[in-house]
Formats: sequence, structure tokens, C-alpha cells
Amino acid sequence: HMLDIECFTYLNRALESSLAPIVVFATNRGMCTIRGTEIRAPHGIPVDLLDRLLMVRTLPYNLEEIAQIITIRAQTEGLKLTDEALAHLAEVGAKTSLRHFPRANALKPWHPGTARQSPRHPP
Repeated sequence: HMLDIECFTYLNRALESSLAPIVVFATNRGMCTIRGTEIRAPHGIPVDLLDRLLMVRTLPYNLEEIAQIITIRAQTEGLKLTDEALAHLAEVGAKTSLRHFPRANALKPWHPGTARQSPRHPP
């Protein structure tokens, strides 16, 4: 994260208001200095705010889980994948990410003279 001590001060104040927002942090900084100070704290987050957080540890998906996600998405989009294609897509997902696979409908075959349907641009 790129938050400094002034941002944390504002967040603390906002969290104490009657309309307190839900705040989600994602960080892997470990033990480091809080920006704008000389204080070292876990994840670079002030201890008074850190005490109010619920930490959820996440782990990367393994190859089998990635293949299962791709299979479910392909079924949802009405795509038929060969075992070879599924294995290749799972490997690519493991090396990079699954960020672009939700656009799997772009993999559907297109035939000249037919309108390609898209959730954003219906025919």
C-alpha cells in the first residue's frame, strides 16, 4: 500500500463515525516503517488501526484449482475446451493470473454474417 500516517489518521477518524465505511487493505509489506514516520509496524500500518483489523491470509491457487476455475467459466460461457487447451490455459493462469479469463466469451467462434454478442454491446 502507499498510505502514509495522514491517511491512517483520516481512516481512524472515519471508522469512528456513525457512517463508518468498510475498508479493505491488501498488503504484503511485512514489518516496515509507517510512511511519514520513523515507526516500524507490521505491514506499515499503525498499531492502533492494526488492532481493529481482521486479517485474512490468502494463498495462490494451485494448477488443479486454476483448471477447475477455467472449466467452470468455460461451461458458463458455453465454450468447449479440449484437455490440451485446458492444460495450457491453466499453466498460463498459474504463471500469470486469471485476470483476463472472464473475457472467455471472446474465444467463442465467430462466423461472418453473424453478430457477435457481448454483455456490454448487445445486438
